[in-house]
Amino acid sequence: MIVVDSCCDLPAALAHSPYFCKVPLTIQVGEQVFTDNASFDQSKLLWAMKQDPEAPKTSCPSPAAYLEAFNCGADDIYVVTLSALLSGSHNSAAQARLMYLEEHPKANVHIFNSCSASSGEVLAAMKIMELARSGLDFHTVVQQTSAYIGQMDTMFVLETLDNLRKNGRLTRLQSIVTGTLRIKLLMGSTPEGEICKRGQALSMKQALTKMAEVMAKADRQEERTLCITHCNCLERAFMLKEMALKNCRFKDILLTETGGISTVYANDGGIIAAY
Repeated sequence: MIVVDSCCDLPAALAHSPYFCKVPLTIQVGEQVFTDNASFDQSKLLWAMKQDPEAPKTSCPSPAAYLEAFNCGADDIYVVTLSALLSGSHNSAAQARLMYLEEHPKANVHIFNSCSASSGEVLAAMKIMELARSGLDFHTVVQQTSAYIGQMDTMFVLETLDNLRKNGRLTRLQSIVTGTLRIKLLMGSTPEGEICKRGQALSMKQALTKMAEVMAKADRQEERTLCITHCNCLERAFMLKEMALKNCRFKDILLTETGGISTVYANDGGIIAAY
């Protein structure tokens, strides 16, 4: 069994697969609470975020929620979480693991810190599925997936800086300058899973072009899968896919849509890519 938190934006074909179990986070905007599960309504969340001057608040799953997911009868349980530096989801899963092993000492449970989010979690989860279905033993799957995560890269482009501003990620001067000039930020993740700035551009198309240029420099592209996740902007996702097809040599390209937590991070019009 592969357990993921709800920031893992699985493609529709895998979302209901028996191989996966998703544990939801929750989002609060003003007085409204959104559970990031099958009932999530993206349009309502986007509207609520635009109307509220305060930053959305997110809550990670409790250890009890993970523990419930672990009680699936599987001998081998793999867990993929948001970057431990961005969310308490990883810590909750780790606590649940200890509780589960007290009752099931012979079970195999490993918690992977994706050091990423959204598209990055998807690739980690799919790598686990690929390795496990090939017949490899639990410890080999853990070892190879951990190495895979260590080589992964994640980037995203924001249409709006509202949530960065509301969360204090931009200084007052940066907020004024970027807002006035309508600068689009190309962001990424560090190897440890922190958010960092990778570049900027004056238009979304330019920012996506910069993203594609960074991708084109990646090594072993023929061995990599590119996962593009979009927040209410399928056309931009296709634009980036076309750029990647033209300039890169990825073995496969996946397109997915943001769930609730990724919608908070990316906001309306955002693009997240991992490879």
